[in-house]
Amino acid sequence: MKTVLINCSPKKRFCASAYFLFLQSLFIGGEKVNEKLRTPADHARILEQLRDAQAVVFGLPLYVDGVPSHVLRFLEKMEIFCRENGLKLNVYCIANNGFIEGKQNEPLMQVFENFCTRTGLACCGGVGIGGGVMLNVTRILFVVQIALLVLNTVLSAVHTGNFFPKNAWLSFAENTALLLYFNLGVLFYLSGMGRVIRKGAAFGKKYTRILIPSFVFILFADIFFVIISLLQGGIFRGWLAKKK
Repeated sequence: MKTVLINCSPKKRFCASAYFLFLQSLFIGGEKVNEKLRTPADHARILEQLRDAQAVVFGLPLYVDGVPSHVLRFLEKMEIFCRENGLKLNVYCIANNGFIEGKQNEPLMQVFENFCTRTGLACCGGVGIGGGVMLNVTRILFVVQIALLVLNTVLSAVHTGNFFPKNAWLSFAENTALLLYFNLGVLFYLSGMGRVIRKGAAFGKKYTRILIPSFVFILFADIFFVIISLLQGGIFRGWLAKKK
C-alpha cells in the first residue's frame, strides 16, 4: 500500500504541518512518500506520485477559516488529473490552527468533503488540531531537553566521573512526560487514523487540541506571538527591516 503525505504549509521549515505529518507517518505501514506543496512547480511531481497511490494525507494550516489559496489551486489540478486517470483515492486531512479549539478547522474539513464529492474520491475524514503552533514548539523544546541532558551528563562525567547524573535524568523525564501530555490528544487520534489508513477505511472527523487550560494557552500564546513579531519585524517591521 502506498500513502502520499503532502505538507501543504507555505513555510519552508519548522512548520506545524510537517510535525503532524511526521507523527502520522509513524502509524502508517507500507510505502510512504512525503511531498511538499508550496508553488505550482510542485503540482506535476505530486500528481505523478498519486498515480499508483491508495491514500493521500493532506497536512495543512487553517487560513482565514479555510484552505490556503495555493492548496485550492492544487486541488483544481488534482480533480482533473484524478478524473482523467480514473483514480480512486482515500483522502485524509490533518488540519491545524493557532486557536485553542480544534473545532475551528471544521470549515476546512468541509472543503475537502466537497472536493471529494465533486472529484469522486473517498473522503475518509481527518483530524482537526487546535493550538498547532504551540504543539509544534513542544518538539523544539524536546530537542532542547535532550541537548541539556547531554550537556549535564558530560559535565557530570568530567567533574565527578558519574555518567548518569540523577537530577539531570529526573528533570529530563519530568519535562518529557509533560510535553508528551500536551500532545496526548494528537497522538491518540493520529494513531487511530493510522490504523484506519492501513485498512483503507474511513476515519470520520475528529477534533483535539493541546492539553492545557484555555487561560494558560492564551497567556503563553500572547507572549509567544509578541516575541515572534519582534523577531520577524511585526509592528516594528519598518525599524528592523534591512535598509536598501
